[in-house]
Amino acid sequence: MELIEHSLRRAGDMLRTGKVSSVELTEACLRRIESAEPDLHAFLAVSGDLAMQQARRADRAWAAWHSGKVSRQPSPLNGIPLAIKDVICVAELAATAGSRILENFVPAYNATASARLRAAGAVFLGKTNMDEFAMGSSTENSGFGPTRNPWDPQRVPGGSSGGSAAAVAARMAFGALGTDTGGSVRQPAALCGVVGLKPSYGRISRFGLIAFGSSFDQIGTLTRTAEDAALLLQTLAGPDARDATCVPTPPPDYLGALSQATDLAGLRVGVPEEYFKAGVHPEVETQVRAAIEVLAEFGAEIVPVRLPHTEHALPAYYLIANAEASANLARYDGMRYGQRHSCHNLWETYVSTRSAGFGSEVKRRIMLGTYALAAGYYDDYYRRAQKVRTLVKQDFDTAFEHVDVIAGPTTPTTAFKLGEKTDNPLQMYLSDAFTLSCNLAGLPGISLPCGLDANGLPIGMQLLGPAFAEQRLLNVAHVFQRATDWQWHAPSLEN
Repeated sequence: MELIEHSLRRAGDMLRTGKVSSVELTEACLRRIESAEPDLHAFLAVSGDLAMQQARRADRAWAAWHSGKVSRQPSPLNGIPLAIKDVICVAELAATAGSRILENFVPAYNATASARLRAAGAVFLGKTNMDEFAMGSSTENSGFGPTRNPWDPQRVPGGSSGGSAAAVAARMAFGALGTDTGGSVRQPAALCGVVGLKPSYGRISRFGLIAFGSSFDQIGTLTRTAEDAALLLQTLAGPDARDATCVPTPPPDYLGALSQATDLAGLRVGVPEEYFKAGVHPEVETQVRAAIEVLAEFGAEIVPVRLPHTEHALPAYYLIANAEASANLARYDGMRYGQRHSCHNLWETYVSTRSAGFGSEVKRRIMLGTYALAAGYYDDYYRRAQKVRTLVKQDFDTAFEHVDVIAGPTTPTTAFKLGEKTDNPLQMYLSDAFTLSCNLAGLPGISLPCGLDANGLPIGMQLLGPAFAEQRLLNVAHVFQRATDWQWHAPSLEN
């Protein structure tokens, strides 16, 4: 079982040098899933047969290279076991988006992200649990039951990518894909003590991603280290003609640049006072400020900055995102795919199908979004929220004229108990108070483990950068992780 303790990068090095096989890595992950999954419910489906087929294929590719039969070295991801959030299509594997309405939907195609991983030789362990249609901050809104936090199974793992974060934290997978619409990669990463990278909007193709909010959604990664995140991003990023919002320029060499990141001399780190106001738990603030001091020790200059419209970001986000959700989810009516409840006429079939197929949080957001778009309310709600979105982006633009990155807490608190906030949607939404501004502005962000609270629960520090500055964030994160060891702290689970 010690194989599963390695980072993705280290596992790749072991495959390259022939010290381990992909079959051995995959079998170790599957054994871990078998032992830990009953307590955590991180996966909605485990694709063991597919994983073993892919592992054997990867081993043949490595063997051909080791023997000299082929001159081209396989991808660094060849043979690496990964998990995929169940909102990303993988051909011939169910894609439920955590919803009963898509319970039996099996896509006939791969999302661009999963296709690129397949082409790189990655091994797919299965599809991870999530809040229904990515709407939630705790993975309690899944139509198939909640995921539990590996650090304390009585607590939430965060959401909506809670299954992916829990799988990486519990050493079930060497990395995982998630999606981030308002913090759904970074927030669970913080609560589970792993690294969560949300790239800039347009950096990774959204083709094959089941949509929630089309102007916000972005595929991201959950890994143990910044190095691992760079490795995955290198494969995932890049132009895609099937997604008009995907930038046409190729990505830089993320991993290669990390080797040159030895200090932070000349880097200006902005610390916004708005991210340290009331509502932030004292232990979270203490640990995050200590982490920022580590950046200063490596030469960074710490600069106070203002993001004055932060307090308006949450209502603006939930108006715009819910409006987009009401439009995107209109297609789930039982006619073409997904669940159908047949009734006497078309209208009754629509109502019955959507009433039975959608959970309460999804229904709440569809109604809120539809209301905001309704005639007579559009200008008062949706249009005004879009104006606030512009102001939030302008806040970041102004701040990045003076600093290179912005640092603060990823979440106001550590992981809360299951059921603690399910009856209070506003309190649940506040869990994303520091992450959703990044999505409004389309910026990249990364969450790093930076400490533990008195209960032994992980605390995350968030770094934000200008658009398409993923390399800068990864470099800072890498330097921080070379100076600390929080990324190697793991929950105590029985093997």
